[in-house]
Amino acid sequence: MAVRPVVKRTARAILLDTSTGTPELVLIKRTKPDRPPYWITPGGGVEPGDTSVVAALHREIAEELGGKAVDVVPAFVDTVPHTLHDHLEDAHPHGVKVQHFFLCRLDSMDPAKRHGPEVDEPNGEYEIVRVPFTREGVTSVNVVPPALRAYLAANIEGLTALLSDDLGL
Repeated sequence: MAVRPVVKRTARAILLDTSTGTPELVLIKRTKPDRPPYWITPGGGVEPGDTSVVAALHREIAEELGGKAVDVVPAFVDTVPHTLHDHLEDAHPHGVKVQHFFLCRLDSMDPAKRHGPEVDEPNGEYEIVRVPFTREGVTSVNVVPPALRAYLAANIEGLTALLSDDLGL
C-alpha cells in the first residue's frame, strides 16, 4: 500500500472550560448559506510561519475566540482524504489532511479580540457556543468530523483524566 502524501495539517482544540466546576466544551457553530449548521472545534491550518503544530493551535484560539489555552495535551489524530490545488500541476489527488486534536483548558477568552479571516471575511456565521462535556452534550449537536464526535462520546472520562493533576505533565 502506497503512503499518501500529507498535503495539509491542522491544529484543533478540544477546549474545556472548567471555571464553573462542570466542564463545558467550547465549540464554534458554523452556519453557511443554504447548509444546515454544524459545530467545529476551534482551530485551523498550520501555516508556514507557525513554529509548531502547537503554536498554530495557540494562534488559532487567539484568532477565533480571542482566547488563551493552557494544559495542552495531544488527544486524537484524524486522517482524511484531501486534494490540494495550489496549481494544477501540483494537485495531489491521493493526499491526506492530518488533523491534530489537542485537549486543553480554557484560560481566558474575550470575543472582542477575535481577528483573522473568520472575523474579517466571514463565510456565514461563527458563533461561540458551549455544550456540557458529557455524552449527551457532545452528541446533542452535529460535531464534525464525525470521527471526533464518536471519539469524544466514547472517551469523556479518559479525556477528563488527561487534565488531572497527577499525570505529571
